[in-house]
Amino acid sequence: MSNEDITLTAGDAEVTVQPGNGGRIGGLRVGGTELLRQGERFGCFPMVPWCGRIRDGRFRDGATVHQMPLNSPPHAIHGTVRDGVWRTARATADEAVITYDLVDPWPWSGRVTQVVGLTGDSLTLTMSVETYETSFPAQIGWHPWFNRNLGGEGVRVEFDAAWQEERGEDHLPTGHRVDPKPGPWDDCFGMPGGVDVTLTWPGQLELKVASREQWMVVYDEQEAAVCVEPQTGPPDGLNSHPRLVTPIDPLEATTTWTWRRI
Repeated sequence: MSNEDITLTAGDAEVTVQPGNGGRIGGLRVGGTELLRQGERFGCFPMVPWCGRIRDGRFRDGATVHQMPLNSPPHAIHGTVRDGVWRTARATADEAVITYDLVDPWPWSGRVTQVVGLTGDSLTLTMSVETYETSFPAQIGWHPWFNRNLGGEGVRVEFDAAWQEERGEDHLPTGHRVDPKPGPWDDCFGMPGGVDVTLTWPGQLELKVASREQWMVVYDEQEAAVCVEPQTGPPDGLNSHPRLVTPIDPLEATTTWTWRRI
């Protein structure tokens, strides 16, 4: 099937899925109000096969060191699939399934599948990484850019994390966990009970970001948008918390955004 944009609708909600632009969610409109920052590199893009930065773009798999392109020098950032063209496997009025086959510079073959499901008050994103050949480490995550302002007061971001990954001068976790600190953030937090974050645009909308995963990055050091990023491991996780994808054990993760008017 084609890689043209897909529009999903349910109730007064509308989602644009962009297979041809890195498999990202290009827009989420509720009652005609756009919640995601617009632009070719914004919306909400998938982070696969790693999340955030890899220190110096290098990670080890056994005795082999692999080098990824330094697309955020001196590091590699946010995986490779957001730069690729996905294919549409299936689309209905309120659900789309898109796929991407991993290619160079990623050194292994594998398939990424993303299922986008919309209801009148929620959006569910489920992503999996499969291999039919060699096992490899991988991560899954999402990088949404929520508009800071919907026309009224700026958004409030609230969550209760068990810890914050101490951030070094290179923006990567040092390996030490500290008590959560007040923002602004470009930081990774641990939530062992699962990601649970509430974004509130006062007098307008409340949106909850939830996931069974225990890691998230919050980035709000930017004027136009805030990012709440559920992921299966911390930044540089291919080195610090590798999760192996095998032919009998794919990696899968889900995040659900639920909203209500206030």
